[in-house]
Amino acid sequence: MMATTSRVRNNLTLFSGVDDVLSHRVRLVLAAKGVSYDFIPVDPTRPPEDLIDLNPYHSVPTLVERDLVLYSASVVSEYIDERYPHPPLMPIDPLSRARLRLAMLRIEHDWVPQVQAMQLGGKSQSDAAKKRLTELLVQSVPLFKASKFFLNTEMSLADCAIAPIIWRLDSLGIPLPKDGGKAIEDYGNRIFRNPGFVRSLTEEEKKLRDLPE
Repeated sequence: MMATTSRVRNNLTLFSGVDDVLSHRVRLVLAAKGVSYDFIPVDPTRPPEDLIDLNPYHSVPTLVERDLVLYSASVVSEYIDERYPHPPLMPIDPLSRARLRLAMLRIEHDWVPQVQAMQLGGKSQSDAAKKRLTELLVQSVPLFKASKFFLNTEMSLADCAIAPIIWRLDSLGIPLPKDGGKAIEDYGNRIFRNPGFVRSLTEEEKKLRDLPE
């Protein structure tokens, strides 16, 4: 998940999809930190030559800083949090950090594939993914009710992982649960009103829904 390259980039550079939950996750971390970077939009079906040279998987997001190349949204997100420590996006104590890391793993392994299947798969795949994501949303209602942010009292990397999915629910045709939907809506609005979240959006992502007043 880490590589070096002879093509040294002096500025922080992010190869990113323009409507992709994993890329959005990293852009949200960068925005929360107030970090400036060069944004290179990528069509995953036609990755640019630079990305092919830098990343053996040709995947986004890919972060480049001088001779360092990082890929995998989880690796990139934690690197940014450690590289730019203020404001911190992970709690101090090991137990809370481990709990959030497990939550992010579940999001990446369970939630993200459903979004990707709805965006890229055929009708049968999309229908199955829609059903599964709806189930995951219902199961997670208690987590949205428990704290101001996702499993934490302050915004964390877990919010950066799940907020891009919550942002896309309307456009994916995923209804909020009848029981507990207000908690998810309130959670989303707390995140979406943050100037950092607005900065994290591409033009394509802004069109997915209206920003709350």
